[in-house]
Amino acid sequence: MHTMNETPVITIDGPSGSGKGTISRMLARELGFHFLDSGALYRLLAYAANQRGVALSDEEELVRLSGEMDIAFPADGRDNVVLLEHENVGDAIRTEAAGDGASQVAALPSVRRALLERQRAFRSPPGLVADGRDMGTVVFPDADLKIFLTASSEERARRRYKQLKEKGIKADYDTVLGDIRGRDERDSKRAVAPLVPAADAIVVDTSEQDIDATMQCMRDLLKNRLNP
Repeated sequence: MHTMNETPVITIDGPSGSGKGTISRMLARELGFHFLDSGALYRLLAYAANQRGVALSDEEELVRLSGEMDIAFPADGRDNVVLLEHENVGDAIRTEAAGDGASQVAALPSVRRALLERQRAFRSPPGLVADGRDMGTVVFPDADLKIFLTASSEERARRRYKQLKEKGIKADYDTVLGDIRGRDERDSKRAVAPLVPAADAIVVDTSEQDIDATMQCMRDLLKNRLNP
């Protein structure tokens, strides 16, 4: 199977709020693999564009910017550490506005192409856990294990709302739910790399599961994949 690349990749796709970010980080830490938060790349691009006064519809400038950004996801396992030009912007790119901006730039085909190579470059020994929305379908179609995490929009909104409240950010549940549904609609209907499970992905619904139960499920899937 690995004629192209011997380095193993585990892809974890799904909508925001499904728990994929936390699960991917924990899995990467447990396996000693590198970690790619692909959604953060789009958020970083939208954030960097706003910082530099680049319009989110200016494809040419966005493509140039996507090639220049100095990005790192430290593998030390601390949640939400994302470095842009050596500065931690983890919290700054997690706002609803940044998420909305990310969804806008992600709909531009030339921007997706520019970021595709950047994403693939994260694949290096001993392995990679890639968290995103099209990791198993577009970025790493030859991944060793493809997982699609999902949860009901209400459950995802509840988690996001709780997360925002814990951070001291003023939030309204109905608004969060509306945002999530709007993003789902946009992401699943877009022409380029829509949010759908890969044909060979294993779909895991986390609506009724906590993090520990989901992690155990991941370990079982890995064990079965490695020792069928």
